[in-house]
Amino acid sequence: MLYAANNQSHTVYKIDIRKEIDNTTRIYLANGLKEANQLGADAILIHMNTYGGLLEAADSMRTAILYSPIPVYVFIDNNAASAGALISIACKKIFMRKGANIGAATVVNQTGSELPDKYQSYMRSMIRSTAEAQGKDTTVTAGDTLITWKRDPLIAEAMVDDRTVIPNLIDSGKVLTLTAEEAIYWGYCDGIAESVDEVISRYLDFPQYELKSYTPSWLDNLKGFLMSPVIQSLLILIIIGGIYFELQTPGIGFPSAAAILAAIIYFAPLYIEGLAQNWEILVFIVGLLLIGAELFIIPGFGVAGISGIIFMVFGLTISLLDNTHFNFEGVSGTDTGRATLTVLMGLVMAFVFIIWFSHKIGSKGIFRKVALVADLEESISVPVLTDILEKEGIAATVLRPSGKVEIAGELYDGVSDSGFIEKGEPIRVVRFENAQVYVIAIPKN
Repeated sequence: MLYAANNQSHTVYKIDIRKEIDNTTRIYLANGLKEANQLGADAILIHMNTYGGLLEAADSMRTAILYSPIPVYVFIDNNAASAGALISIACKKIFMRKGANIGAATVVNQTGSELPDKYQSYMRSMIRSTAEAQGKDTTVTAGDTLITWKRDPLIAEAMVDDRTVIPNLIDSGKVLTLTAEEAIYWGYCDGIAESVDEVISRYLDFPQYELKSYTPSWLDNLKGFLMSPVIQSLLILIIIGGIYFELQTPGIGFPSAAAILAAIIYFAPLYIEGLAQNWEILVFIVGLLLIGAELFIIPGFGVAGISGIIFMVFGLTISLLDNTHFNFEGVSGTDTGRATLTVLMGLVMAFVFIIWFSHKIGSKGIFRKVALVADLEESISVPVLTDILEKEGIAATVLRPSGKVEIAGELYDGVSDSGFIEKGEPIRVVRFENAQVYVIAIPKN
């Protein structure tokens, strides 16, 4: 279809943000902005209705909007609270439905309690700078210079800090939330509309337009789910718990498989999204190798083991930060704090789980079969196997230090008295105690 030159068709790309602000919505926006650029869209419209969410996700989203080469507009369809307010203020123009609200951007924890002032201070600065990014008008009258912000940064700050006072708008002790009409009056809304079509045709002045929308894939939702702090902490629990319980049993079994799978699930979405880089994952792997070296090569637990733990924790933490190679200038203190808190939460849960599970093994219930439990009331004495003392055999399994040994074609429970012994190595029995034979490795000539 052909249109007149002054009535040409435009392409408007719509991205729905109508849920909690988290890593899933961050992925929606990032992919939507990328697709809009590929299509050569004339404008991007965010259709928003949210009560807020994660600060680090909101920070990433507002930065992407501010630096988008295509103008980004927002239509607030009812609510733009907290993180939603920050994202909306980053947009070129804000449009609202009658009865909609914007504001209430105080930083809180998961229980709704305000976080300490250092978090509020960072949010105040962030929301002020976002408002300032929309520019200002400078007029000179009779030698006097008058600066008028398109969006007053002080009003944005009042959405965070209840100590901010703005005459005729907000008193001290209240966090600011604006209705649609109030937002129009104070410069935080550029028009009231009842639909996306009205926003585009009336306010963007696109009488002829093609509307394209971002459709999230199942992979987007999966990545967002796996990148939530709670799931990441649970994965860290499985990684640490799997490593610990694997070290308590001979061979490689379910705990190590669970730890490896959890590590893959932890790093994969971060790597795909560009957060976890190759060197950050390598730091984690080096930590695992150092712990392995301490356990299997170097006796005791010292520098290598402690260094391995530090490398692992550092790798898990740094993979959550949106840094570029070794440049951390764009990483805020809040992002670092939240990443550290996520890892620490996983470590604490792993520690509690290890203590709890260790006590449950062998008790009544589903954990009874996890350990060997014997009733000694009807037990009989085991004869002392003096006839195998000083006899030689081979290690039937890895002894670290316990396992199985084979002597004269018979299998016995064995314990090494000379450090770890690999499977198949020659051994000699040195004593017999508690139904176990104690052996030493026979040096190779």
